Amino acid sequence: MSFLEFLSVPAIIFMVVVAPLWLIFHYRTIWKRQQSNGANDEKSVKEMWAVAQRLEGRVANLEKLLDAEAPGWRETQK
Repeated sequence: MSFLEFLSVPAIIFMVVVAPLWLIFHYRTIWKRQQSNGANDEKSVKEMWAVAQRLEGRVANLEKLLDAEAPGWRETQK
């Protein structure tokens, strides 16, 4: 029995049994991880939306103040 014949049996067993199971469990884990991130992502989006709304209000207030203090400020920005 040569060395290549000796290594071919474990290599075939690995490719037929171990590798497919490994791939299945790997992608199954990734799929489950992506599903569990959905709730966290939704929470993050809601938090970012709230921050964006607050910032929009602040910008509106700053524009009102600038309109009262320096009425021509919008023309100087162009």
